[in-house]
Amino acid sequence: MFHVIALAVLPAIILIYYTYQQDKLQREPVRNLVKAFFYGWMSVFASFLISVPSMKLGLFTHEFASLGDAFRTAFFGAAIPEETAKLFLLWLFLRKCPDFDERMDGIVYAVCVGMGFAAFENIEYLFASGTDWVTTGIGRSLTAIPGHFAFAVIMGYYYSLNHFDRYRAPLAGIKMWLYPVLAHGLYDTVAMSASVRPEISGAVTIVILLGCFWAIKLARKRMQSHLLADSFDTFTGIDEQ
Repeated sequence: MFHVIALAVLPAIILIYYTYQQDKLQREPVRNLVKAFFYGWMSVFASFLISVPSMKLGLFTHEFASLGDAFRTAFFGAAIPEETAKLFLLWLFLRKCPDFDERMDGIVYAVCVGMGFAAFENIEYLFASGTDWVTTGIGRSLTAIPGHFAFAVIMGYYYSLNHFDRYRAPLAGIKMWLYPVLAHGLYDTVAMSASVRPEISGAVTIVILLGCFWAIKLARKRMQSHLLADSFDTFTGIDEQ
């Protein structure tokens, strides 16, 4: 059991540590990272408050037989409830967090929440996979975990823009929810399409891997953008709050 949990959680911890190391100006207290991580765990249960009623309303089904079903399940069964829950828990955590005083902090804490969600989800998948837990764990560490990481960076990037630079980015409050939902929904639509059309599963795997690689590059650019802005404020003595 320990080996399964370790394989499920380790990729998320590595990405949290990577993000933490990028916050070069003023790193966040470790206790905050741990707390935000467990907020991510709570977001798993919060997402059920949206996904369960959505399924009862017929907005999606777990037994899809067409690409349209895959699209609806990807968005209404996964992307919308999960990203909404993660954003809500991120807001709950940051609304009274005195250490949230730099743009990069929004990305750091969003990644902690996102990786908390991803780690909990990963544990479920690995235990459900039975004897194939190693293969499942390795596969998800190359696809699903980096995907959640990229969604979290996007969310944190726009969350910080909305908090510190709302006058320059008036739509950031919408984008911090919309863009992660779109990215997550498109990712899951592609992944679920392999269940509908098994003959394209190989192509789907390649597309997902390339998409995750591109998303990681985009995430790094978003981090660098906030780091540069924070460095400029520190150099000029500007206090955005």
